[in-house]
Amino acid sequence: MTAEAKAAHPASPPLTERQEARRRRILHASAQLASRGGFDAVQMREVAEAAEVALGTLYRYFPSKIHLLVATMQDQLQHLHTTLRKRPPAADGAAERVAETLMRAFRALQREPHLADAMVRALTFADRSVSPEVDTVSRQTTAIILDAMGLENPTPQQLSAVRVIEHTWHSALITWLSGRASIAQVKIDIETVCRLIDLTDPQRQAGAGQPAGGTGTRRPTRGTGQPIS
Repeated sequence: MTAEAKAAHPASPPLTERQEARRRRILHASAQLASRGGFDAVQMREVAEAAEVALGTLYRYFPSKIHLLVATMQDQLQHLHTTLRKRPPAADGAAERVAETLMRAFRALQREPHLADAMVRALTFADRSVSPEVDTVSRQTTAIILDAMGLENPTPQQLSAVRVIEHTWHSALITWLSGRASIAQVKIDIETVCRLIDLTDPQRQAGAGQPAGGTGTRRPTRGTGQPIS
């Protein structure tokens, strides 16, 4: 992060236990309202009432509905990541593990289509003021993919592949939510883009007589249940 970015988004002090509990109530209320009625159902006054906080308090935590829904998506991804660590993908190849992971994430969102639509719309509408929250969502998605790949220190090429995979997954969500793609089409697109993982594997490149471009440190890929370091 540049000095200008740090000045624009200074680090917030850590929340107290009481503040964290209040924040969790707010996120839970946001998810509940979105699950029932989608983006339009999430109104700040109703969120405050459901979370039992003052409206002014809610705005101190989340300056707008977009901030709140993007933070809700980050919270949902964090829960998903915890579940994936407990039940990691079973495939042997990294590309297959990532595809399996992203399809599990997709199916989790599929069970709550109104919530998924609200969160994705918020990401789409987010402007620069929501950059820290959007960046957190991106980092969480990256962490999920790297965990499935079994990498701690990916090469620049591998990180580039991860970004393309993230973009494709996000685009697949949008096309599915808008009714322009079936689940079968989403699965094909995810499996296709995940092949980039094999193409950017330094060991495969070295074996093919190409420059390795760096080495990625691999972590155990199955059953570790360890947090990302």
